[in-house]
Amino acid sequence: MKQYTYLIADSGSTKTDWLVATTGKTPFRFHSGGLNPFYQTKEEVTEILEKEVLPFIGSSIDQIFFYGAGCADKVTSRPIYDALVDSVPSAEIIEVASDMLAAARGLCGNKPGIACILGTGANNAFYDGNNIKHSIGSLGFWLGDEGSGSYLGKTLLVNFLQNEMPQDLHKQFEGTYPGTNRLFVLEKVYRQPFPNRYFATFSEFISKNILHPFIIKLVQDAFILFTEKYILKHQDAEKYPIHFTGSIAFYYRDILKSVLESKGLQVGKILKSPMETLYEYHLQRDM
Repeated sequence: MKQYTYLIADSGSTKTDWLVATTGKTPFRFHSGGLNPFYQTKEEVTEILEKEVLPFIGSSIDQIFFYGAGCADKVTSRPIYDALVDSVPSAEIIEVASDMLAAARGLCGNKPGIACILGTGANNAFYDGNNIKHSIGSLGFWLGDEGSGSYLGKTLLVNFLQNEMPQDLHKQFEGTYPGTNRLFVLEKVYRQPFPNRYFATFSEFISKNILHPFIIKLVQDAFILFTEKYILKHQDAEKYPIHFTGSIAFYYRDILKSVLESKGLQVGKILKSPMETLYEYHLQRDM
């Protein structure tokens, strides 16, 4: 079997997980900033590649498989594709696809199932073992992404600004994020880039207070909303394992499992990242 050197990326809006591997050797992993063509131009993507990726990969990459948020089709993913073509000229194959396909391949392999993403953003799809066949489309950060890190952060912040938090939690929030008020937040989310990342930063506060009844209910309600708006709209959802990837699903998996089970759904894999299983998928495909 011919040896190939792969470069595989799983990119969200906040960060990108990279894996470099040569057939038969131990893979090497590293991280860079998030790459999303919805928010970034080719030039901005190229700058991140040059500073945060190229120093780690050498000059012998044969195949690149980039999966990312915002890479819905060839048109939307063009800034990523063009930047990779220019930055990694040794690559004979460059494929750019959605992070949803990465999740489906990494979570389901060659078996049917419902794959979901709960990280900074949120997504879902029914995968038949080969291809994504159906997705209940999210409306994105401002109108959707229920259950995601940005949604949880936004919900938490709204509760704080509208004085709907318990007093003990409100006081702790003030101490953790001094100066956070209505005008400061409006400036952050309407006049500065990446408001979804800003909201997602509050996941740390949620994590530290995950045993507080108010926080448990906040996370639980978000997961119920995600389940009802997306998972249960898939035909025969109860017949397939429901898999998840992403930091929010992984760190709050106990709450997530309880919500799924309460809806009569099969709990599948819950992984922080699909990267390891995604590498296995590509390796087996080339064998």
